[in-house]
Amino acid sequence: MSAPEPESEKHSEAASDIAEQFLASVYLARTSLARNPLRSTLATLGIVIGVFAIATLGILGSVVQLTATDALGGLGDQVIVSPNADAGVDRLTDRDVALISRAVGDATVIPIVTGGALVQRGESQTFAALYAVERPGNLFSARTGELPERHRRGAIVGSDVASSLGVDVGRTVTIEGREYRVIAVLAESDGVNLLQPDGAVLIPRSAFADESFTQVIVRADSGGEAAAAADSVRDALNTRGERVTVLELSQIVDRIDQFFGLLNAFLVAIGAVSLVVAGVSILNVMLMSVSERRGEIGVLRAVGVQRIDVLRTILVEAGLLGVVGGVGGAAISGLVALGLYVVVPEVTLPVVANVRTAGYLVFAVAFGITVSLASGLYPAWRAANQRPVEALRVK
Repeated sequence: MSAPEPESEKHSEAASDIAEQFLASVYLARTSLARNPLRSTLATLGIVIGVFAIATLGILGSVVQLTATDALGGLGDQVIVSPNADAGVDRLTDRDVALISRAVGDATVIPIVTGGALVQRGESQTFAALYAVERPGNLFSARTGELPERHRRGAIVGSDVASSLGVDVGRTVTIEGREYRVIAVLAESDGVNLLQPDGAVLIPRSAFADESFTQVIVRADSGGEAAAAADSVRDALNTRGERVTVLELSQIVDRIDQFFGLLNAFLVAIGAVSLVVAGVSILNVMLMSVSERRGEIGVLRAVGVQRIDVLRTILVEAGLLGVVGGVGGAAISGLVALGLYVVVPEVTLPVVANVRTAGYLVFAVAFGITVSLASGLYPAWRAANQRPVEALRVK
C-alpha cells in the first residue's frame, strides 16, 4: 500500500495545472486576436485613448494643484491681523502688538508699517511700496548684503527696484528727499507673498510720519497652531468690539486645495467616459469574434472542453486588449508628464514625479483592464453557454 501524497505536493500540482490552463488560454486568445489584426488594433487603440485620457487629465489636475500649493508656500501657517476700518480703527498701536504677542505665545509676531513713495537714484526713479519691519529676517532673505537683526538704519531694496534703479549694496537711494544707503538687496520672491517684496523698499520705522502699524503677521509652526493663535487674538483684542479683523490664511489654502481636488475629480470623470466608450468597442469586437467562431466553439464543447475553459479563453482575449491598451496609454501619459517638466519652467520634478502621479497611472491601467474584462463578460458567457449541437448547426 503506497503512502498518500503530501498536501504540499497536491497544492503544487494544482497550481501548476492552473498555470498551464491559463497559459493555454493566453495562447488561444492571442491566436484569435491575430486573425483580425485591424479590428483588434482598433479596439486596443480605444483603450489606449481612454487610459491616456484618464491618466493625463488626472496628472494635469494634480500638477496644477501641487504647483499652486508650492506657490502658496508657507502661507497656511500665517495669520494676518488688521485694524477694522468699519469700527473706526485704522491703525494698530504698540499696545495692540503687545497684546497679540502675549496671546499667541511662541508664535512669531511681525508688526508692519506700510506706505509708498517714489524712489530715486540719479536720473532713474520708480514707485515702490515702503515697509518697516523691525526684524526683516523673519519674512525675507537677502540676495546680496546681510539683513540686520533689527532694522534701524539704511534701506533694504527689493530685487525689481534694485534692477530698475541699477543699485546694489553700498549705493544710495533717495526717498521723499531723504537719502538712504542700501545695506541689502532682497532675494527674488519665488512664491505667493502678501507683501510683494520684489517691488518694495524696507526703511526704518522712524522714517514714517505715522509710526503706528498697519498690520501684524503672526507666523506659527503649523496650520493648526495658526488657527489657535487666531482664536487667541480675537479673544484678546475683540472682547469689547470688533477692533481688528483676523484672517486665517490656512482656510484660504484649504479652500483652494478643495477646489483643485474637485476639478481633478471632474477631469478624471471626463477621461473615464472615453474609456467606457472604448469598452463598448471591445464588447462589439468580442461579440463578433464569438459569432465568427461559433462552429469552432461547438467543436471544442463537443470534444469535452468545459464551459469554464471557453469562458476563460474569451475573458483572456478581452483582458489582453485591456493590458496592451492600458500599458500603452499609461506610457504615453507618462511621457506627457515628463514633457510638462521639460517645457513649463514653473513645473518642478517633485511635482511631476510623485506618488500621486504614479497612482493615476496605475488607476488608469487598472480601470482600463477592468472595463475590458467587463466588456468581455457577456460575450464570454454567451460563448460558454452555447449548446454544442446548435453551435455546429450549419446556417
